Amino acid sequence: MRLVDECLPSATELARRIRAREVSALETVTAHLARIERVNPAVNAIVTLDADGALAAARRADEAQARGEELGPLHGLPVAHKDVFFTRGMRTTFGSPIFRDFVPDHDSIIVERQRRAGAITIGKTNMPEFGAGSQTFNEVFGATRNPYDPSKTCGGSSGGSAVALACGMVALADGTDLGGSLRNPANFCNVVGLRPSVGRVPMWPTQDAWNTLAALAGPMARTVDDVALFLSVIAGPDARDPLALDGTGAAYATIDERDFRGTRIAWSADLGGLPVERAVTAVLASQRGVFDDIGCAVEDASPNLTGADEVFLTLRSVSFVNAFGELLERDPGALKETIVWNTRYGRALSGTEAGRAAGLRSQIFARMHTFMERYEFLIAPVNQVAPFPIEQEYPTEIDGVAMRSYIDWMQSCSAITVTGHPAISVPCGFTPDGLPVGIQIVGRYREERSLLQFARAFEQRTQTGLLRPPLLG
Repeated sequence: MRLVDECLPSATELARRIRAREVSALETVTAHLARIERVNPAVNAIVTLDADGALAAARRADEAQARGEELGPLHGLPVAHKDVFFTRGMRTTFGSPIFRDFVPDHDSIIVERQRRAGAITIGKTNMPEFGAGSQTFNEVFGATRNPYDPSKTCGGSSGGSAVALACGMVALADGTDLGGSLRNPANFCNVVGLRPSVGRVPMWPTQDAWNTLAALAGPMARTVDDVALFLSVIAGPDARDPLALDGTGAAYATIDERDFRGTRIAWSADLGGLPVERAVTAVLASQRGVFDDIGCAVEDASPNLTGADEVFLTLRSVSFVNAFGELLERDPGALKETIVWNTRYGRALSGTEAGRAAGLRSQIFARMHTFMERYEFLIAPVNQVAPFPIEQEYPTEIDGVAMRSYIDWMQSCSAITVTGHPAISVPCGFTPDGLPVGIQIVGRYREERSLLQFARAFEQRTQTGLLRPPLLG
């Protein structure tokens, strides 16, 4: 693996260079398009590319800067959007043959905000069909490969975004996260992915605006500072999302250093008994001392997440009925098998079972809130496994424990989703085979700023995120 070089500056540094006129937006976009042409065929991360549109936008950005116009915080930065987000005039497939040629006439909120901030859209990133499953492949574009070992998966569902970032094809990339879809691929690709609190980043359009266990929009980048910069642009209220939180994203624009001496944190190697591959556990254990060096009071402790798997499967399945129920009736063959299974599971649920899940979730949140009053941060695995073969749709067993369905292997993320607390995946280390492993840091409810500060402190001491994929040459 190679250390980060001048071809892969952070988005924060690249934005500074463009503002200082050390490099133009046109030069920046041109360089990234060249990287895409060279590297993307090996990994298949960017599946829709608008080179001409991006170059034209870069020229306009340079002209605006030359006129002395006010520049947005992402001025001139090339970005790509997960193929679940609407992009005006650019196809949005959701990874499904049904929408292979769909071109929306408006943008999702997260795309709107990036454009207003001066970012330049170059294309769309790959994802599994309708974002279902943490393995990025679909019938429209095929599979996206892990840049650290192309024979392995990059995770998902925001897998194309993670790979594009790791390979330096974009400066920033967005994604969504329900059961780990920002955290999982960030973990597998040695980049940073944040699942924010519900409402921190507004979602529109969406099929169920009131669903608090829906996939959340969020930022992914190569550094914590870049994630913070990105969050400062995409966070903030919007009347189209009834769950959107008040307060602008300005608080995240810069993350200052904080003294964490004496901060009590909980270390949980398995979140209370989940099976975890030994290779993953070993990497996490090797970095435990970093938190001692920071000055934290580290204690072995796990929150009581009893019932989280039931809540996640039940409420996820209910949302699948809303999203895919009619399509399943009309044409079940149009959906991949795991979506059909998840939707049918939801349709078989009783009102009693759905109500029980809602009640359990409230209990879990209350227990987690109490736990986080004692500990400011919880440290846990992101994924329970290292990147697995790309031909394998999902792990069927972990450390000898059989998985019941295609989502069970991601309980280390989905259980945290159920609690509603913000969580971030930060590069932590590599297995003996050179495969990335991230660490999951969970913060207090709605306290993304302190979570970013703590993640940054860990990142600066480990520098693991500076190691880029071998295929970059």
